[in-house]
Amino acid sequence: MKVTPIAESRIAEILLVEDNEDDVYLTREAFEAASLRVNLHHVNNGEKCLQFLRKQGPYANVPSPDLILLDMHMPVMDGHEVLKEIVKDEKLRHLPVVVLTTSYEAADIQKMYGLRCNSYITKPVDFDNFVKAIGQIAGYWLTVVVTPEAVA
Repeated sequence: MKVTPIAESRIAEILLVEDNEDDVYLTREAFEAASLRVNLHHVNNGEKCLQFLRKQGPYANVPSPDLILLDMHMPVMDGHEVLKEIVKDEKLRHLPVVVLTTSYEAADIQKMYGLRCNSYITKPVDFDNFVKAIGQIAGYWLTVVVTPEAVA
């Protein structure tokens, strides 16, 4: 059986967990500007993220994401708490999680890697660099990496 990266076989499903609507808009625009074939799903707090991932309530029929872009500082349940729950859940721990945040704090970086994030990226402040970063993130995770779903 030949195993291929996600982008070679279908449109990728990405879950953006972000409470700042401006950053949500920029992320959508960045994916469009980078000409990436993705379905970008969005939730605005960690509690909704876990409901989405577990297909609970209004998220009963959503697709499983190929990649999670997780902000750290959110209301209700922050990124630290979300990542702890993902790692504890046997059905979710295989999902790639990229922390996409404004924090450059060493303690935040160490904590998130300690919790098993796959990458920690600080959001570029200008749009061109943000588009470039989104393109690099998606390019790597969707065209280079082979995930467990590819071999299932």
